[in-house]
Amino acid sequence: MIGRMRERVVAACDGASKGNPGPAGWAWVVADDTETPARWEAGPLGRATNNIAELTALERLLASTDPGVPLEVRMDSQYAMKAVTTWLPGWKRNGWKTSAGKPVANQELVVRIDELLGGRTVDFRYVPAHQVDGDPLNDFADRAASQAAVVQQPAGSDLGSPEPPASPDTPKGRSGAGTNRSTGGKAPRRSGGSAARTIKAKFPGRCVCGRPYAAGEDIAKNAQGWGHPQCRTADADAG
Repeated sequence: MIGRMRERVVAACDGASKGNPGPAGWAWVVADDTETPARWEAGPLGRATNNIAELTALERLLASTDPGVPLEVRMDSQYAMKAVTTWLPGWKRNGWKTSAGKPVANQELVVRIDELLGGRTVDFRYVPAHQVDGDPLNDFADRAASQAAVVQQPAGSDLGSPEPPASPDTPKGRSGAGTNRSTGGKAPRRSGGSAARTIKAKFPGRCVCGRPYAAGEDIAKNAQGWGHPQCRTADADAG
């Protein structure tokens, strides 16, 4: 177990899907007392969606930490965080159906996470992804998940793996303007004029709006994964 005998554990988790759905991976990282990455784990998922990768990362983190120690989880996935903090109570009341009467997506993972959250103190904090001067733990988890998705091999500190390589999604250098590192658990919507990172897609995929994008096309991370920059304010349709 990670974090035993500590007053509080700070961690981050992330998932990646190269195509959504496509080759996917998950990762979590736990910090030491100076918030430097101390232990981490990443693994492949074969072909899966970004949402499955994000939820799997959270499930693996919760399963790998001491339930008796308060845990702070930093995430850049609005979908995964809202699923377990906002939508979950209503889903359970509705017999695992959404407000529209549809079966809850990825129910098995959500149920498992709900079980792991029982009786423990967990503070979820949203952190923007791929920001200059962004949260270093989230960046580490993002890079580890991306590497696991690409190579489809497990990695981690217990396996003696080196730190995951820098991601092309992560800006280099420092900017003059500061970046909000956390919103205290709230998941704000990004406006069309936000400073969200736009990159060239390495793989073709499909945006949350339903329209595809091609390899080489500009994309940005939105609430459910990667997609058209103009669609990055879209929330997951799961209420």
